[in-house]
Amino acid sequence: MTRILTPLPVLLPLLGAALALLFGRHPRTQRTVSLSVLAAVLVVSVLLLVQADRNGPQVVHVGDWPVTLGITLVVDRLSALMLVVASTVTLGVLVFAVGQGTASDDETPLSIFHPTYLVLSAGVSNAFISGDLFNVYVGFEVLLVASYVLLTLGGTGPRISAGVTYVVVSLLSSLLFLASIALIYAACGTLNMAQLSERLAELPEGTRTMLQVMLLLAFGIKAAVFPLSAWLPDSYPTAPAPVTAVFAGLLTKVGVYAILRTQTLLFPGGHVDDLLMVAAALTMIVGVLGAVAQRDIKRVLSFTLVSHIGYMVFGIAVASEAGVASATFYVAHHIMVQTSLFLVIGLIERQAGTTSVDRLGGLAASSPLLAALFFIPALNLAGIPPLSGFLGKLGLLQAGVQDGSVLSWTLVGAGVVTSLLTLFAVVKVWNKAFWRPADQAPRSPEAQVAEAAVHAGTAPGVMVTSAAAFVGVSLALTVFGGPLYGLTDRAAADLVDRGAYITSVLGGTR
Repeated sequence: MTRILTPLPVLLPLLGAALALLFGRHPRTQRTVSLSVLAAVLVVSVLLLVQADRNGPQVVHVGDWPVTLGITLVVDRLSALMLVVASTVTLGVLVFAVGQGTASDDETPLSIFHPTYLVLSAGVSNAFISGDLFNVYVGFEVLLVASYVLLTLGGTGPRISAGVTYVVVSLLSSLLFLASIALIYAACGTLNMAQLSERLAELPEGTRTMLQVMLLLAFGIKAAVFPLSAWLPDSYPTAPAPVTAVFAGLLTKVGVYAILRTQTLLFPGGHVDDLLMVAAALTMIVGVLGAVAQRDIKRVLSFTLVSHIGYMVFGIAVASEAGVASATFYVAHHIMVQTSLFLVIGLIERQAGTTSVDRLGGLAASSPLLAALFFIPALNLAGIPPLSGFLGKLGLLQAGVQDGSVLSWTLVGAGVVTSLLTLFAVVKVWNKAFWRPADQAPRSPEAQVAEAAVHAGTAPGVMVTSAAAFVGVSLALTVFGGPLYGLTDRAAADLVDRGAYITSVLGGTR
């Protein structure tokens, strides 16, 4: 069963992409293929999570090649949890996109959107379950190609400009990652991460630290860790709402996952933990200050996305089981909440014709459901108790206090300040866009034209349902926070110990 299920999160989307491309002139068939494939991936991911939690890491050596030569796929508790969250996001956002007509309007050609979206899903899954560094690199490159196509759909000037920036930065990160892979292979003779966990420890400390820093730089760009995060706020907001939602929810978390995996498996011992703590603090503070200064809701959320990456790096830098468990919990929470918010912003833009807080007003009176769909995840993002954002931040703060160092206490303070400023930023959006009367919001001619065009369309019932479902899932993370934290605790114990992972992959070949 393991040999059958483990490759499916990658194989099914690739096969689905081929089918969707073949049926490029049949929109209904394309939609059916895409939704069916992603629903199947979600089911497979849940089964893999159950197996990994009960029986330990699920390992497949593709083609039965030796470990040093072949591709190894590994699904442990961490990667299985990420698969479940990622497949939930890709399926839910696709439902939103179908409801919006993203796959059939003039800006987003149907024959392009569905195959590319499925390829993106395959790249995400590949990065999560890869057991060797080069295959992780392949997953990132698949992501880059697919995300560039999705980012520039419609071919408008702002989207092409943002796409060029995104590709240049991503290629720089990929080149740095590829150079790191080459040096690691030259030093260790393998790229299998289970073998590297043993062989890297035999290298001189200076060489090992250099390789670690190179990988952190490559992954830090992809995860948008300060000061490598300047590209994100200018890239994501220009894309269509579903694309922005899946990018904000997933793509940076793939970089965070790579940092978490390599730090715990390849480079335990805390050689650059102080550097990571400084980066985490700066990411939180600089990101949230940028959010406070913005006048557009998309850019507010983009900067908060950067700032909250700092919380995840915080947990990784503490390097204890409590820190890693809290970081893993926060990754799952943030993916759902951030995706929810960007989908709700898509609804706001469709209804009001703009996302500028200076041009919005009266949304709470005109659309109470839309107001509720924004209000709940916004408070969750700010960490208001008893929501899942509060649970994750509380765990991170406790891990920092337990660490007891000056830097960890500084991070605790930075985390509290960031949470308060996040609350200030979302409350400012709420007061202007939702609470103030509509007649007090100035309306530009461009916004009036856009709003008239939007209201001429059909009611986006499927869009509202999809966004509401994401808000419901984010609330479910609060209701089932105990079991989820239990799972992340077990995943963190495996990551810190490393023994189960190495033994499962290498077996008698160690």
